[in-house]
Parts: sequence; C-alpha cells; structure tokens
Amino acid sequence: AVEALVMPAIGNDSRRSMTWAALDRQVTAVAAGLADLGLVAGHRVALMGANTIEYVVAYFAALRAGCVVVPMNPMSTLDEVAVMVHHSGARVMITDRLDDPDQPAGLTADFRTVELTPDGLAGLASAVELPVSSPRDSEALAVLLYTAGTSGDPKAAMLSHRALLAHCAQIGSLAVVGACDTALAVLPLFHVFGLNAVLGVAAAAGARLVVMDGFVDDVLEAIRAERVTNLPLVPSAIYRLLHDDRLATGLSGVRTVLSGAASLPVTLGGEFTSRTGLRVEQGYGLTEAAPGVSTTIGGEILGAGHVGRPLPGVEVRIGDGEDDSEPAEIWIRGNNLFSGYWPDGAGGVDDDGWFATGDIGYLLDGELFLVDRTRELIIVSGFHVYPVEVEEVITELPSVEAAAVVGQPESATQELVVAFMVGTQVTEAAIRDHLSTRLARFKQPAEIHFVDELPRGATGKIRKGALRELLGAERELLGAEREPLEAGDK
Repeated sequence: AVEALVMPAIGNDSRRSMTWAALDRQVTAVAAGLADLGLVAGHRVALMGANTIEYVVAYFAALRAGCVVVPMNPMSTLDEVAVMVHHSGARVMITDRLDDPDQPAGLTADFRTVELTPDGLAGLASAVELPVSSPRDSEALAVLLYTAGTSGDPKAAMLSHRALLAHCAQIGSLAVVGACDTALAVLPLFHVFGLNAVLGVAAAAGARLVVMDGFVDDVLEAIRAERVTNLPLVPSAIYRLLHDDRLATGLSGVRTVLSGAASLPVTLGGEFTSRTGLRVEQGYGLTEAAPGVSTTIGGEILGAGHVGRPLPGVEVRIGDGEDDSEPAEIWIRGNNLFSGYWPDGAGGVDDDGWFATGDIGYLLDGELFLVDRTRELIIVSGFHVYPVEVEEVITELPSVEAAAVVGQPESATQELVVAFMVGTQVTEAAIRDHLSTRLARFKQPAEIHFVDELPRGATGKIRKGALRELLGAERELLGAEREPLEAGDK
C-alpha cells in the first residue's frame, strides 16, 4: 500500500496516486499489450505527453517490453514530430495529443497510436503473460533522446540501460534520495534531467514521486501538502519561487534543493539560501551522460561557475589533460555515457572511452568550474569572451531578472558582444556603469537590448540560437530599409 506516484490536487483536479504494487502490475500489463501489437525488443516507441502517472507507466512499460523509448516534446510542431518518428523508425506513439485534428504527415499505414490516458492504457493492457523476446543485455538501447535539429538535421543520443542505471547508481552512492524521501517531478519527463535524474533516480531508490506538469502557481502548496523533501529545479523556477509570498512556509519539509540544466547565477542562489535557509546544490550534466557529470552535494560551494566534484565513477579531464587548471574543453569518461548518435553510433566516445562535451571549464583541487559552451565563445579583437562571465556580472544588479549574452558577427574574424536582459527598474546607463567596474573593456557589451522575456526551452534554459536569429533578422531589416550611400557620404 506504499505510494509510488502522486499527482496532487491542483485547482479543481482531485488528488490521484498509485502504489508500488499497482504500478508494477500496470507496467507489466501495458508491456504485454505492446507485445500484442507486434512489438519486439529493439522496436522504437514514441512517447509524447504531459507529466502524468500514465507517462511514467508508459515509459517503464515500453522498457519492460524491451522497446526503445523515444521521448518527444509535446510542444513540437507536427512537422518536427514527423521528422523524429521517421528518423527513429518508431512504430507506435503513445500520446495525449490524439484529439489534435491534424496529425503528422507521411506516416506509414501500420503506424499505431495509443492514447496516453488512464482509459487509453487500460485498453492497451493485456492479461497475457509477457513473452521474453530477448535476453537481458545492459548494452541494449533504452532511450533515444533528441538533442538538436528536430526539424532539419535530427540528432538523437542513444542511451543504453547501462548508461541510465549507471547514473542512478552514481547518485545513489551519494545518499541524496532514499526510500523515505519524496521527490518532486515538475521538470518535463521528456528531458533527460526529468527522465533519469529525477524519475530514474527516485525509482531506483524506491522514493515517492510527486508528479506535476509544469511549474504551476500552486506548486508551493503541493510541495507543502505532499511533504516533498527533494526539490530538483532549474534556475528560472528558483527565481519564481523567490517571488512567491508563500515561500517561507511552503518549503518547511524540504532538505535538498538541486539546480541543474542551466547556469545558476551566484546572486540568485545566495538570495534563495538567505530567504529559506536551504543551500542550493548545483549539478552539471548533459544528455549524452544520462545526464550526470558533477555535483556540489557533499562538498563546498565555491562561487561563480563551480559545479562540484565529478560523480563517483565519472572521470573528467580538461583539454589534453596537460594542465587542468587552464580553461579548455571538458572531456568525460564513465559507464553513464551514451552509445553515440542514432542510428550508427557516430560521434560517441573515442577508443579510450572519452567524450568531448563541447563545454569549456577547468579543475581546481578536483573541483570542476564551468566556463561556457565552446560554440558560445565570442572573439573580440582576438580575445576570448565567455558569455556566462558577462551574464553573471549583469545579474549582480538586483533589478535584473535575467540576462543572456551572445556574439554577433561584425566581420569574418570579429564579433560584437550583445546583451539581452529582463528588468524594468534598471537603465542601460546603470548597467554600463556597473560593468565598467567589473569587466575589462573588450568584454563589455557593444549593445544592450531590453526584452519582456528571454526565449527558453523546456527546462528553462535560454535559447541563444533564437536570440542570434532575432539579431540577424533585425540587421537584415535595417539593411533593407537603409538608403544607399551617395558619393562623399561617410
């Protein structure tokens, strides 16, 4: 009778829950139903929907059937869905979008859809004993997670059972989540953070999981009512909590707060701690690591860019390993790493098991500091500018809600530093005065744009590609409207 999953009462919705025993029975029944559809080990099953108890059941059922789960963002366009379905070769989609009058084009006639609802899963479930279609193999694929290019150049990380379980074991060795804990699953389950760092870790520990679809207004009431102890969040959610009047009483039972998926400004973490008395742990990871690389849990928090020590079983080296204290690309090695990109495993680990993350960082006394993504590096007059450093300084101003810095090409070899920021009680002059005392001149933004909000992905991570596209479109428009220069004009 021990609860495994809970969906708290929000608004007019009644509370729902499922015990571990009921979860196990339904997972087995739905897995048998997938086998009845003709699926065998290795076949791909697309899964797209909101965070619900049914999502968790469908995920584990597909894995129990030996299938490969392909989580998809419910906000994807129909064209993006069609591309992912075709690219992955999915034969079945379990989704809560069946009431959409439009459906992805070009699907084969034998492509099946199942409604991601209690009735839909009940209709799929079978009482027939689940056939064993293949022997247990830890290297078998479990999940295909799309990381980029879903509309044009799809890229899906191949995560094996070995990789997913290795991350759960690495976190388990830190005793962060136990059978007596209640964790909050408010992060989207189609993202690797929510799927394995939250759901996978909680299930491996036998913890109780409170499932919520998005960061709703009543989240603090749900955290209090369900006695949540472990709170995995993203920086944008931490910011929203700080502006909720119920913060002081809503987190009374929480003992662990973990921020991930995006860089946490030092001032934001500090303010949260001073208001709640709860330390904000930080983690660094990526889809290809299923997802963990390092965490501050069990150690000190050392300021800007610090993301803790490598997880047990994860090795980290900087660049070629000659000088780990000099910022360079972060390389990682461990059993939690993926098997390359679908379908042929290209782009995976090298012959020695190392994978280049595309992030820049350095190590000091075994502690990892994250600088930025290699593709975000800005070159100004031959000097390197790391956007995160500039963003950290801008967000030191209390009236700045969020900031994002990107590079804008000025010539073939030169870029401009361009800052976008959200904040209504601050002027550009105040920002520039602050930056002039904290940053070298070449690091200071050539342009500062005030916006109502920054474009964000599912976990709240800022979509800098969208900001660069906005700048490009703006410059094209200005170029089209500009009058041609007359002779002698300057």
